[in-house]
Amino acid sequence: MRKNIVWIIVLLLIAIRSQAGITRIDPPFWWVGMRNPEVQLMIYGENIAGANVVIDCEEILIKRIIRGVSDRYLFIDLEMKPGLIPGFYKLKLSRDKKILGEYSFEFKARQAGSANRPRFDARDAIYMIMPDRFANGNPDNDNIASMLEKADRNRPNGRHGGDIAGIRQHLDYIANLGFTALWINPLLENNMPRYSYHGYAITDFYAIDPRFGTLDDYRSLINEAHDKGIKIIKDMVLNHCGTNHFWVKDPPSADWLNQWKVFTRTNYRSTTLVDPYRSEYDMDLMVKGWFDRSMADLNQNNPLLATYLIQNSIWWIEHTGLDGIRMDTQPYPFKDFMANWGKAILEEYPDFFMVGEAWLNKASLVAYYQKNALTHDDYNSYMPSVFDFPLNGALLAAFNEADGWENGVAKLYETLVEDFLYPNPNHLVTFLDNHDKSRYFNVVGEDLNKLKMALTFLFTTRGIPSVYYGTELLMTGSAQPEHGEIRKDFPGGWPGDATNAFLAAGRNASQNEIHTLIQKLIQLRSSHSCLSHGKLTHFVPNDGVYVYFRYTPDECIMVVLNNQTSETTLQTKRFNEKLGAYRKMTNLLTGEESEIAEKLQLKGKSASVFMLGK
Repeated sequence: MRKNIVWIIVLLLIAIRSQAGITRIDPPFWWVGMRNPEVQLMIYGENIAGANVVIDCEEILIKRIIRGVSDRYLFIDLEMKPGLIPGFYKLKLSRDKKILGEYSFEFKARQAGSANRPRFDARDAIYMIMPDRFANGNPDNDNIASMLEKADRNRPNGRHGGDIAGIRQHLDYIANLGFTALWINPLLENNMPRYSYHGYAITDFYAIDPRFGTLDDYRSLINEAHDKGIKIIKDMVLNHCGTNHFWVKDPPSADWLNQWKVFTRTNYRSTTLVDPYRSEYDMDLMVKGWFDRSMADLNQNNPLLATYLIQNSIWWIEHTGLDGIRMDTQPYPFKDFMANWGKAILEEYPDFFMVGEAWLNKASLVAYYQKNALTHDDYNSYMPSVFDFPLNGALLAAFNEADGWENGVAKLYETLVEDFLYPNPNHLVTFLDNHDKSRYFNVVGEDLNKLKMALTFLFTTRGIPSVYYGTELLMTGSAQPEHGEIRKDFPGGWPGDATNAFLAAGRNASQNEIHTLIQKLIQLRSSHSCLSHGKLTHFVPNDGVYVYFRYTPDECIMVVLNNQTSETTLQTKRFNEKLGAYRKMTNLLTGEESEIAEKLQLKGKSASVFMLGK
């Protein structure tokens, strides 16, 4: 009965809005009891900018009414007083004493504990999914009449039909691999005529793209993932929107977008934000230039837009139960806005996980974007985590080149040496590849041993490991000339697929070997706290052999990477400062036990993980 009443209210609200020419109100609802007692409504409709607004509740104060350049926008700042109870409250719009309409706006009750999300740290392991390419659980939503681009699996850059239903149907697969977090590329509406499957050209910041499913589907996915011990990370974009967004066609103000007389692309030089000698011209081009012709650059220096974007992030966290946010193109929006965004999220959710994509190749530059970094201009991003692109660069080269003073596995050593630059290196997200980079198996020449070494390093070094879907299937593909090659469909995710790689029987021997290795490494990481939270001591690589230790007061693990192609004898005396207290060693990947000897035989191109025992 209650559900029917709610639907009647919703239908009446839609009918009233239609009569008065109101197209939308963002956010569509809010919550009582937020730490910030204010919310700003953006009302969009015909000839409303000059309207007066009243609300039928003494516990809701209209602090300010802001009228845009366009007569189709009205912004209202509301303050919720402590006595406000959850419910629907009427907003009345009038002009010249004539009522234009009455609108019910809901303030919901917060769920208990919603401000305190589970901590996200180096005990977690992230599995990354491009939803259009993972699994098609509901073919009925492949094509939607109101959506411009239709599905076509024959086009590498077309829509293939993967959706939220497909992810829900395969959560057990992800959980059985051992992953505790799922990063999903954007699921918001991208109603663009072409190349819309990736999700980064958003045309509605409050709507799930119907080709992926519904908002209820998304919330169900999150709840089901939580039941299986999997956290959900939402991919967010604050730098730009799709050119089919109504803001582009009808902006609220002249400075809502970063406009140019002719199309002007960003120079992609995010170093200019850190550079003490930068020119204003170069920095302006970086942050104001458009990322692509299909992606209109947003001007977050506009305070109304800044509030809109911050509230939108909070809305998604509160309404869906998100556990984390991956921030796309972190340096590209105005950096002061990004700091305000991060601060606002942490004020509402103190332990919330956020990781920024600061795609820079030097630790000194990436560190600038992590929360509480020591910076030359006192900038604080309030971003708890950033992606470790410098370590990724080292991994791309380490097992492919001859070892030398700074080459081969020495690149891993030299990169970790610079960890003193990061406020918290153990919160960096580490990875072999992602949706924008060539597949790692492709980079290492489809060499299974090199991939094993890289995965072993990824799961035993510091940081939070992230794995791109299909790595466990030895997927290949180059990012050039187009990204469709690195975003192939997961075999078995579509009805009628020739093979089903979700099942062991659908994978070949090599695929199952890597699949099992990832399971084993995640299990080791979760069962041995020294691999997630232990200290790290490493030794300068010698003759292509890199040795490091992860340890706590209660346990110690020794990792040995042999980058030489032939079998190698390792003299262990050099490591006595760590080995001296132990007598036995167990290879955690093979189960072999032995006494610690002066010499250790290593297979060529191999990784070994030893638990030390007394």
